[in-house]
Amino acid sequence: MKATAPPAKRRRGPRLAVLALVFCSLLVPIAFLFNRFPAVYVTDERPEQEVKLPSFDRIGVETHSRVDREKQQGGSDVTPEKQDAFEKIPSIDTVPSRVINKPEVLPPPKIEKPKPLPIPEPVGHKKDVKKRPPRVPSADELEKAKACQLEFGSYCLWSIEHKEVMKDAIVKRLKDQLFVARSYYPSIAKLKGKEALTRELKQNIQEHERVLSESIVDADLPSFIKRKIEKMDQAIARAKSCTVDCNNVDKKLRQILHMTDDEAHFHMKQSAYLYNLGVHTMPKSHHCLNMRLTVEYFKSATLDSDDSPVHNFNVPDHRHYVILSKNVLAASVVINSSVSSSEETRNVVFHVLTDAQNFYAMKHWFLRNAYRESAVHVINYEHLILENLPEFSMQQLYMPEEFRVFISSFERPTEKSRMEYLSVFSHSHFFIPEIFKDLKKVIVLDDDVIVQRDLSFLWNLDMGDKVNAAVRFCGLRMGQLRNLLGEATYDPQSCAWMSGLNVINLEKWREYNVTENYLQLLDKFRSNDDEASLRAAALPISLLSFQNLIYPLNERLTLSGLGYHYGIEEEIIRTSTSLHYNGNMKPWLELGIPNYRKYWKRFLARDERFMDECNVSP
Repeated sequence: MKATAPPAKRRRGPRLAVLALVFCSLLVPIAFLFNRFPAVYVTDERPEQEVKLPSFDRIGVETHSRVDREKQQGGSDVTPEKQDAFEKIPSIDTVPSRVINKPEVLPPPKIEKPKPLPIPEPVGHKKDVKKRPPRVPSADELEKAKACQLEFGSYCLWSIEHKEVMKDAIVKRLKDQLFVARSYYPSIAKLKGKEALTRELKQNIQEHERVLSESIVDADLPSFIKRKIEKMDQAIARAKSCTVDCNNVDKKLRQILHMTDDEAHFHMKQSAYLYNLGVHTMPKSHHCLNMRLTVEYFKSATLDSDDSPVHNFNVPDHRHYVILSKNVLAASVVINSSVSSSEETRNVVFHVLTDAQNFYAMKHWFLRNAYRESAVHVINYEHLILENLPEFSMQQLYMPEEFRVFISSFERPTEKSRMEYLSVFSHSHFFIPEIFKDLKKVIVLDDDVIVQRDLSFLWNLDMGDKVNAAVRFCGLRMGQLRNLLGEATYDPQSCAWMSGLNVINLEKWREYNVTENYLQLLDKFRSNDDEASLRAAALPISLLSFQNLIYPLNERLTLSGLGYHYGIEEEIIRTSTSLHYNGNMKPWLELGIPNYRKYWKRFLARDERFMDECNVSP
């Protein structure tokens, strides 16, 4: 007869399995608690890159510049544990550090001093605008602001501007009492004969913690809170009268202080995560608008105007504007502002390049809305490149790239680092001459720009041998990007330039083979095949592709910084020809700077039923 195991032994296996499952179920919430800040992020269609640069006051031709190409909102002194997950951006660390050979390009034109561009003087413009003297911050404030911007970026500017002063005095007093009682409690608990005082302190601490866990403002506090405050005051007074080791109390105070700082930093990371989630994602109402417009396009096929004369879009003598956008409202505001500011719109054509996902929504919007006598031509960029220009691998539509640049000073290390947002052409911009082969000149507008003055004088601009007319940004010079540009040939004293409003001479572009030079530079600067490396290469490629080919426009033509800079005066904004909302705080977001959003909202369509149905209210 075959022997069988006792019943107890037969059930040991299932019992162990059940215990293992229970143990694993306990580990899951414990692991979640230890990882309170998940590494989850949502990227923007146009996330900003990040660079830290030294000041140019000591940089010359022979001076080596220090470029700390930081990763994901952290400086060179930030440990990997502190790299935040809330503002993931393609890092410039992806740019190869190997020696870059001189690109094979045609000889550039001779550098000549361009003539100053005349800009019509606005009515009521004041040449000398008096600025209020800024408040001089202390060294500690400068250091904290610098560290905050290195880790959290533009969230620091937003949090400082929206900082709320605590007005609930009773809650503040409760927290102060709790802080002092916790520091004395360990020392009192070690004293003999003080058991009653120890119990009283412990009870008061627990009661304060319970009250503060349920009450945030004075209005939420219970009616008997005054008695608890008096009891805690008496207990603290008795504790201070006892003879204790001051070193122990000081040690406990510092320990509580460090714990409080860590807790404050944790909540700051949470706030920054939510902030960047808000500025880097499409609002739900905007997504609803795109979906409704797409559905209506296929339901209302009779509105399609494909039978309109195509040659109207390609007449070289017309005034052609090119806009790259995936945002219906943003593109419509750019066009509406340009048309509203123009005296003559009969020969004006707007070419809107968008991706396949937003093509039908964009097309239906501009079929429903008319902009005086101007024509709007919506182009599916991805389909066009795939079908007509298959030799180019850049089939995805890339928006203008924004780089967050930190510029510090070697000579004044305590001086606050300047944070600027530098906008340059994306990879999609370099195929504009191939898309519009019949055109000779175009004006390229970013979708975060509004126009306040007539731009017709730009069509008579004599650019000479230059290709790209742009506003220069001399806060950043090529010499400061020595480590980023490698061994390429460039003038270290030349200024960077900004996208936003650019006049492009397509004939000179083709003559100097700018697109071919761009493709050669792309092979040298793109270290990996991932998108992060591709987008990080946009800055050096844009600067080098137009080396000696930039025609400097007057700085008053475009006012930048309305997406991150709070200190721009209203008089300067009103008298600027165009406004550029570069930065995180775009005007169509609720987190946009309120004082600047009103200029953008002036050109927003108000009588669209889809906006009301989707609750779109920027």
